[in-house]
Amino acid sequence: MSDCTRITCDLCIVGTGMAGMSAALFAARRGLSTALVGRTGEIIFATGLLDLLGVHPVEEGRTWEDPWAGIAALVRDLPQHPYARLATEAIRSAFDEVLGFLEESGLPYCGRPDRNVAVVTSLGTLKTTYRAPLSCWAGIEAREGRRPCLIADIQGLKGFSARQIAETAGKAWPGLKTARLVLPALQGAGELFPERLARSLELDSHRQTLTEALRPHLEGVQAVGLPAVLGVSRPAAVRAAIEARLGLPVFEIPTMPPGVAGLRLKEAFERGLAGQGVMLFLENRVFRAAGSPAGAFQLEAGRAAPEVTIHANAVILATGRFMGGGLAADRHRVREPLFDLPVHQPGERDEWHRTEFLDPRGHPVNRAGIEVDASFRPLAGLGRAAFPQLFAAGSILAHQDWMRMKCGSGLAMATAWAAVAHAQRLLGRGEPAGA
Repeated sequence: MSDCTRITCDLCIVGTGMAGMSAALFAARRGLSTALVGRTGEIIFATGLLDLLGVHPVEEGRTWEDPWAGIAALVRDLPQHPYARLATEAIRSAFDEVLGFLEESGLPYCGRPDRNVAVVTSLGTLKTTYRAPLSCWAGIEAREGRRPCLIADIQGLKGFSARQIAETAGKAWPGLKTARLVLPALQGAGELFPERLARSLELDSHRQTLTEALRPHLEGVQAVGLPAVLGVSRPAAVRAAIEARLGLPVFEIPTMPPGVAGLRLKEAFERGLAGQGVMLFLENRVFRAAGSPAGAFQLEAGRAAPEVTIHANAVILATGRFMGGGLAADRHRVREPLFDLPVHQPGERDEWHRTEFLDPRGHPVNRAGIEVDASFRPLAGLGRAAFPQLFAAGSILAHQDWMRMKCGSGLAMATAWAAVAHAQRLLGRGEPAGA
């Protein structure tokens, strides 16, 4: 331990998914010295679509055109849901701040005021979401206007079939044409990986190869749909260059995760947070964490072994659920491995899952997680905070099924906003922010 680097900060955020990244952004902008530590978070599996609330009640599969009305109904029906602890303006402010940050980072989003939109997926189905990357927008408008379009896939790229999209979406979207492009200069032999293809299209010569392959298929179409592989670090410029060559709007269709959309979000956050002065300990895990009743924390983090000791006045736990490592399960119980916090869960192991895998109600274990007080501090029992300056945000929170409710990004951003605001208030640091 004597060889470990030692740092001190106001706030340490554990977890590099959407909740952790958003919390680091909010904290740094409010004058808190901030450390962010975590392995590749669940953000790498993001589709790029930012949900607020799409479905409630899940057992009915009811979708909402107005997500704010949906949230109001959800809060009435499920008063323990994390959204019930948040004012509407806090949710709006969190979403708007992250969207502004992403636009500054070269990843603009779009949508309609107070409305969800429907985005065609790589399966040809429709996904209800609140905000979509600008690169998807021409496709959203084309589908709504029933405009004839070309959907093209690329030989060797797995998990994306233009023919399947057209067959599934074509009943409600007539005039879809399909093409399979062969791009030997880009793909070589065998499988073509999305990240490699996306980075190759940042070269002008490879964009020219793509547009030349598209030209023979453009007759009678008003827009061109491609898999979401049009660049990683500067997708807007890549798409604009392709549109200029084709003389037609070009739109991206989200691919199966993990894909380029998650990489874009990850890299945009990492670049932007470094510029905000956040101390980044990426691809690190926290080996040990200890807190005191006075509120101070000590965390030991590193790659294969402890390399840095972080002394923090407050901690936000944004470690996600099972995939992110925020929750772990054995044959008997679900547990929180870092602080050994109590986890809300079904009482018996055989109550975790319903009999039918696709039961529309979802499985009870999907709503397992950490219970918190009004300040988003994890509870140790009897309504008592486990530590005075330990907070939690994102999908680790109990009483929500973000995947079925289509509320993952909104939940992550809004609870991160609230956790930072409460931490800031207790620390008495930085510029005030509402929660």
